[in-house]
Parts: sequence; structure tokens; C-alpha cells
Amino acid sequence: MNNSPSVSSTAQRSPSTSAKLAAEVAGTFLLVFGLIATATFAATLDGGAAGVGTLGACLSLGFAVIIGAYAFGPISGGHFNPAVTLGLAAAGRFAWKDTVPYIIAQLVGGIVATSLIYLLALGGPDGFAKAAIDSGFVSNGFGDQSPGGFGLGSAVIIEIVFTAVFVYVILGVTHSRAAAGFAPIAIGLTLTLMLMILIPIDNGSVNPARSIATAIYGGPDWLAQVWVFIVFPIIGGLIAGFSSRLIFDRETSR
Repeated sequence: MNNSPSVSSTAQRSPSTSAKLAAEVAGTFLLVFGLIATATFAATLDGGAAGVGTLGACLSLGFAVIIGAYAFGPISGGHFNPAVTLGLAAAGRFAWKDTVPYIIAQLVGGIVATSLIYLLALGGPDGFAKAAIDSGFVSNGFGDQSPGGFGLGSAVIIEIVFTAVFVYVILGVTHSRAAAGFAPIAIGLTLTLMLMILIPIDNGSVNPARSIATAIYGGPDWLAQVWVFIVFPIIGGLIAGFSSRLIFDRETSR
């Protein structure tokens, strides 16, 4: 008799907690590194072959999310964002007791990503790293720190609304009635579209882990504003989570 586990029983075995947290670190690292490295090293190279511009930065985030969701989603669920984790918990799709470890893992992944980008910037041409930090290190901001000069009210509204919409999309494409296999593509394209709108307003957050990771290197002015990009994406995620059952889980009587 063969005592080795069958393929089916192995496939059905749930990943360990450490594996899930490692997947969240890796996925958040990929997301933050993909966006911030593109914006730092490629988006502003005027006239160069690597000058991908704002659209390139938006696409880099979308690609990173799609890749991360396919690679690490089967292990951890592919949250990569504290607002998503809390929104899924509010929707009953994730255990509240697991939210804090997931959020810590996401913060670690984001900070490791920006730390590596900073080290790479130090190896650039004279003044490159200083210029990246002086410009905020792709941090989120409003008022004088907004790329388009938009105020606090605009940042608050857009972060709440877009994070809520993003969580609704995640809940919709991962619902049992959704087509299987396409969720990462829909999620990545949603973030790409959102970033195109968000960048001129507040440089695009909807993810507290991303905002904290860049503000650390952006400096005091950016750290003073990072609370907006922690509080209001979380509010948006919770609104979507708590209200999602009115949209996705109601059954009509026959």
C-alpha cells in the first residue's frame, strides 16, 4: 500500500499561518516595489527609452497586483492592503482575529520595498537619492504635497470612495457566483484605472501600507499628512465591507 498523500489531499491542505503571512509580505513588497520603483527610476526619465510617464506607473501597479494575486493569492488570499483586509473582515469573508497579523505583514512588505528602492537610489547619479527624497519619495499628500494642488477635502473624499469601490470589486469578482480565474485581472485593471485619476489629486493611495512605506522616506512634511491615507482608506474599506451583504449576499424569494 502507498502511504504517501494523494494529490487531492495535498492540494486541499490549508497553508500554515506563517506561509500566509509570508505571502502577504511578498505580495505587498511586489505591489509597492513595482509602483514606487517605476515612479522613482523610470517615470521621469525625460526623453529616455525608459521614460514611461504617469501611465507607465499606473500600469506597473496593475501588473504587480495581477502577478501577486496569481502567485500569492492561493496562499493568503492576496490582500496586500490593510484596508482590504479590514473590508473583507467586515464583509464576513475573513476572520477578525487574523487582521492584525496580516496588517503587520503588509507593513513589513511595504517598508522592505521602499528601503530597497532607497538603497538603489543611493547608487544613482550624484544627487539622485536626494532629489527623490526632496520630492517626497512618491508619498501621498494634499495641499502643497498634492501633485495637482488639491486640498484635504478632495483627498478624503477620493480615498473613501475609491477604496470602497475597490473593496466592492474584490468582493464581487471573488464571489461564488463570479467567473472563476479572472479575479486578479479585474482587480489589477481596477487599480490601474483608479491610479490614473488619483495621481493628480493625492498621488494615489487606497492602501495604508503603501502610504506608510513611502512617507517614512519622504520626510516630516509627508509623515505629517500620512494619517489621511491611513484613516480614510480604512473607512472606505469598512463601509464597503459592512454594506456588501446588501449587494452580494441577498437572495430573492421565489
